Amino acid sequence: MKNKKPTDDPLKVFITSKDSKCDECGEELGRHAWIVLKENKGALCLVCADLDHLVFLPSGDAALTRRSRKYSKLSAVVLKWSRARKHYERQGLLVENEAIELAERECEADAPQRKLRQAHAAGRRAELDQEYIKAFAVRVREMYPHCPGGRETAIAEHACRKYSGRVGRSAMAKDLDAQAVRLAVTAHIRHTETDYDDLIAISQHRPTARAEVRGKVADVLRMWA
Repeated sequence: MKNKKPTDDPLKVFITSKDSKCDECGEELGRHAWIVLKENKGALCLVCADLDHLVFLPSGDAALTRRSRKYSKLSAVVLKWSRARKHYERQGLLVENEAIELAERECEADAPQRKLRQAHAAGRRAELDQEYIKAFAVRVREMYPHCPGGRETAIAEHACRKYSGRVGRSAMAKDLDAQAVRLAVTAHIRHTETDYDDLIAISQHRPTARAEVRGKVADVLRMWA
């Protein structure tokens, strides 16, 4: 995995204190939703902001946070408003799961505390509803029988994590709706089969980056179907 230089103005994700709605997909997100603010002051859910494939890493371990951000092509700072202190407080980062795993290995090598990696791995596993993920993965394989082996599980795990904004946690996804599965597969392809994350990390302009990779995403969808 290539190292990246963090931008001076990192992507930000806000945990809301009021009821929220995504201005792109129209979904009611409720309170404590995870959103990205657009330039026109509108809000995007993590799915529409193309950040739903990232994993939440809570604040608390400076070395793990620093290394995870270094190894993640795309990352976002998670902020929450503090009524007591009257300012936004950093809750942690959204980073790629692979980056966390690599950072954990480095931290273990620096100070051999095996419980560190086990605790974080257990925390991520606790997010997952294994039976639901299995059913979602089966549906992915049914709709996209030519996707590479094991991808259906990776797609399901990313889509079905329990914190706010995941495609797989929506009502239609719980019925294994074809549209929800297609959205999850499309997002996976965008982040793993194109240079979309690199484009976002450089420019932070989502519409342009999406337009550049749209053709490649469509080609891969056809190949996998």
